[in-house]
Formats: sequence, structure tokens, C-alpha cells
Amino acid sequence: MIDKTTSLEKALKAIRDGDTIMVGGFGVPGTPFTLIDGLLELGVSNLTLIKNEANEDGMGLSKLIEAGRAQRLITSHLGLNATVIDMMNRNEIEVAFYPQGILAEKIRAGGAGLIGLLTDIGIDTILTDKKDIITLDGQRAIIEPALRADVALIHAAVADRFGNLIYEKSARNFNPIMATAAAKVIVEAEKLVECGELAPDQIHTPGAFTDSIVVLDSLDEAYGILEHHVR
Repeated sequence: MIDKTTSLEKALKAIRDGDTIMVGGFGVPGTPFTLIDGLLELGVSNLTLIKNEANEDGMGLSKLIEAGRAQRLITSHLGLNATVIDMMNRNEIEVAFYPQGILAEKIRAGGAGLIGLLTDIGIDTILTDKKDIITLDGQRAIIEPALRADVALIHAAVADRFGNLIYEKSARNFNPIMATAAAKVIVEAEKLVECGELAPDQIHTPGAFTDSIVVLDSLDEAYGILEHHVR
């Protein structure tokens, strides 16, 4: 069986200047803080980042943005990050906002190989600015292009060596769909088990989607609220 475990440095060598990067997480849970810190050290720039939020000031994704490594952020909200809001208002980073469900569905559509999706969310509001609108069976709908990325950075609670993954609780909100919607998927895992140890019905992301696995030696303070029991 293929062993996809590797070092942080080797895993991140796949990332280049100008790449589009999906980053899992729902606040702290599911955010791959170690991969983000490694990406910061790597020094790549002009990135397009896709994440539900930018984490809080000075942590997680915010570190990349504050360091000037991102030219664009695709997200749902920035309400917990005054620093990135100020950067957006100073035109230091371009930010595209989508309702959380629409953002998730755009990513899911990208992972399913779809060109885009139709939605009536936002009709007759400012959300339709510069959007293509069609009428289908008498109902107006916005055409939302699907989202894909060059790389997805994923946090898993458990991985086996082939890359079958289990997530815990709200880490399942974005990590599973992002793992299907990127050309390369890099995973950090809290616990590594041997192939065959995970029951098929437990697996949330099949190993076919995983390219590299970085096993975490420990969880630093950034992961502070992650107190779940890892199987």
C-alpha cells in the first residue's frame, strides 16, 4: 500500500507563487495551523486564499494575509478580524464575500466537476452586482461559477498511511469538500494509523483524494480548543 506520509517541507514544495489555496476549518476547529505556518515560512506570495473566515488577528490564515502574502481572499465573513478588515478597506487585499452556504456549494460543485451552480440567493440585492442572471422555468437565478484550487490544506483528526481521513465535529464543515476540489491535497493529521485500521464507514475522505500527509507531533496553543478524543 502507498505510504503518503512525508515531512512538512516536502509536502509544501508543491506550492508556488500565485497559487490558489483552499484552507479548511471553521474558526479554530479544522484549521491546519501547522501547514499555514509552514506556508508562511516557505515565502510564497501573490496567493489567492479560500477559507470560511480569516481566523482571528495574528493567528492562522491571518498571518499569511498580514505578511502580505495574499492578493485575494474568498470568504464568508471577517467579523472576528479587525486587522484584515482594515487591510481590505485600505485596498491592500481584494476580498470576495459569499454567503457561507453558497461558498460551500461553490466548492462542492468544483469537487464534483461542475462548471457552476444556479441560486436565487441574493436576487434583487447588491449580491447580483456583476453577476450573470438567467431565467429558468420562470424563476430568475444567479450563475455562480464553481471553485477549485491548486492546493487544499486540510486538518484531520485521524489519517491512515494511504490518506483515508476522519474529521472531528465542525472540522467536517469545509475540509471534506475542499479535499475534493483541489489539484493537490496536503493533510496534517493529529493521529496516524496503519492501513486497514479504519472501518470503511468511519472514513470521511477516501485516500484517493489525498496527496501528502504530515503527522503532527503535538498540538500547540493555536489548537487550544481542540479537546476532542482522537480515535
